[in-house]
Amino acid sequence: MSAQMQSTPESLPAFCEGIQYFADSFPEIDRLGTAPLLGPTQPALPDATSEAAVYQTLLAADALRYLTLQVTGSKSSGHPGGFASSADAVAALHLLGHRNMVTEVGHHAPGFYSAMFLDTSLEDMGIHTVAEMRTRFRERHGLLGHLSGAIPGLLAPAGPLGQGQHFAMAGAYLHRDKLFPVTIGDGGLGEPYIMSAFQHFATAYPDITNYLPVLVWNGYSQEHHSMVSLWSNEQMIAYWRAHGFEDVHLIDARNFGGADAPVYADSTTFDFKQRMAFTGAILKATDAAAKSALGGRRAALIVKQLKGAGVHATGAKSHNLYAHHTLDSDDVKGGLQRRALPIQAWKVTRENFRHAGGGPAARVAVTETARELPSLDGLPLTEFAVGENHVPTTAFGHVVGEVGKRDPLFVVTNADGNEASGMANINKALTIRHPTADDLYFQGPSGQVYEPLNEDACAGLAVGVSLFGGRSLWCSYESFAINGLPIWQTVTQAMAELRRATPATVCLFTAGALEQGRNGWTHQRPEIESYFAAMMRNGNVYPLFPVDANMIQASYDWALKQHNKGIVITASKSPLPIHTTMAQSRQAIDDGAMVLKETRGSHTVVFAVTGDMVLQPVFAAAEKLAEAGIGSRIVAVVNPRRLYRPSDVLWDSVSEPDGRFMDDAAFRAMFHGDVLLGVTGGPSAPLEPVLLRSQASQRDVFCWKRGETTASPQQLFDFNGMNAQAMHERALAMLERAAV
Repeated sequence: MSAQMQSTPESLPAFCEGIQYFADSFPEIDRLGTAPLLGPTQPALPDATSEAAVYQTLLAADALRYLTLQVTGSKSSGHPGGFASSADAVAALHLLGHRNMVTEVGHHAPGFYSAMFLDTSLEDMGIHTVAEMRTRFRERHGLLGHLSGAIPGLLAPAGPLGQGQHFAMAGAYLHRDKLFPVTIGDGGLGEPYIMSAFQHFATAYPDITNYLPVLVWNGYSQEHHSMVSLWSNEQMIAYWRAHGFEDVHLIDARNFGGADAPVYADSTTFDFKQRMAFTGAILKATDAAAKSALGGRRAALIVKQLKGAGVHATGAKSHNLYAHHTLDSDDVKGGLQRRALPIQAWKVTRENFRHAGGGPAARVAVTETARELPSLDGLPLTEFAVGENHVPTTAFGHVVGEVGKRDPLFVVTNADGNEASGMANINKALTIRHPTADDLYFQGPSGQVYEPLNEDACAGLAVGVSLFGGRSLWCSYESFAINGLPIWQTVTQAMAELRRATPATVCLFTAGALEQGRNGWTHQRPEIESYFAAMMRNGNVYPLFPVDANMIQASYDWALKQHNKGIVITASKSPLPIHTTMAQSRQAIDDGAMVLKETRGSHTVVFAVTGDMVLQPVFAAAEKLAEAGIGSRIVAVVNPRRLYRPSDVLWDSVSEPDGRFMDDAAFRAMFHGDVLLGVTGGPSAPLEPVLLRSQASQRDVFCWKRGETTASPQQLFDFNGMNAQAMHERALAMLERAAV
């Protein structure tokens, strides 16, 4: 078989424009590749054991490899090697009709794009030819370097390692009749979250098995050998079985490439007979694993094949393309020529992909349409009287319980316990999902509260459910949530690009530093709020700081009505005064802020405050100022995203854009004074929009500095220099400077 440059346009299908090399022939093409096996009435291979099925799967795998290298080579950028090792399994899954595929490996993106090109999904973004795919790869408004929420047919983003399994399990949770394969790299297998997440989900949901991990065991990570490269096949099988997988299928390319094959073999170097045997084994194992997973048994598929099989290099050297890897460099050019296919192979493969699973993934994947959800109209909110003391999180928990009763697939995740956060009412209403039934602990096998002791697993399932069209809530101690934030950020960013509406991903962070005195600094990490403050400029991230038990209910009611947003509610679990009516609360969330108290005097000190418990020293400081005849205005900064100027935020670049911002007149009415003091129980970052727009000549901030073991919140205020006396003295000094 030899390769030649592109044929004349008259003999070439339009989609093939941009393919650089075609083969003169391919073994058995006239016998096994004359007509595609899939068609309008045939969404999957009719017989996965037939010679023609194996042959056309082999063609599909080679087509994926070729396109991956052609596209990445066009930009001398991207990652072809890891996906190349998985191409056989990915091709088998598509041709078997399983189109709801996710990945843990963002570096496999060009291979996933190649599949979406072959099935015509990319035509939805104006990519009809290989030439257009080459042009749009790794370009803005094109095919991003890693999977995102913007690409038609692809279900989920893929960036940091150790995340894809959550999407597969969330899809399986919401769609019990579909298979959700997830490819996992053995380089990423070193992440601590993957297997523990699978294990907990399997224990909590033993009846949900329709997700299929596909381990791409190729011996290498990004720049070196993978940490499991020396494991035996028996060790790897035992590892997966120990984490709850009953049927583990391992196909080792070495067994098909002769006795002298190295530990990790490249099937693309085998002769045709051996290649057919290897592909046949992959197809058979993939079909069996898929049927097990859909039939009630947890299954895993492991493909052991050398990294870079069929592209420009092997091992870790195949992972990344650099500037010297051009389409004219010997290594890339040689890889393309070795994988070149005849035009007939492209025609057959195109038709097979186009009809697999019933049509292009952009039409049939579960995430391509908005999911219908049970109505939440008229949720019962309890309005407490101003002046009473109530626990914000407990009031919140009552609403959460009602949501779960109305929406049976609503899931609450929590690693450190709802009861410890003043929300035992959630557990009572919805039950902790646990194989051991025990009424004392409100747990049982059919609950809606998911409690792995792992914030990544909590955040992962919650945001996965939200991304895939369901409702969820992630609850966490503020101090521990950091371990779950990478996937929350990944999904929230993806939601900014989604082509459909999906429920906002909502989280509640409780038991902040001020309530964790005796636990010491290990439980006092309010700097987490800086994470969300930085993300506000993204355009779809909304940290909310309700001031009391009425406002937290209004905050959650608002969040439940939002789409494609990341919403973070931070609140206390201690009894605190009610400052607002429900109507005032709703208005404050819409406007961004509200005046809690205004006192007239010779001058005006404005306190801009995020949080609830931190209001205590602020009110006390205002009283001290009043005794000296100085006025004050206490403004609760409830929804700081609303307080930015429109030009500060990329609000108009996101799907479901929200362009509501407080105008200048309203801002001046709330925040204008002789001096401005920003006050927060966390970092100063959430107050940035106020500080940017304030015209006060004197501005300053009281915020968290560091944790310490204390017996009361007051001692933490004192330690951080945030008590009423300090605020009073600072305000006086600022007024004195302003008068100069």
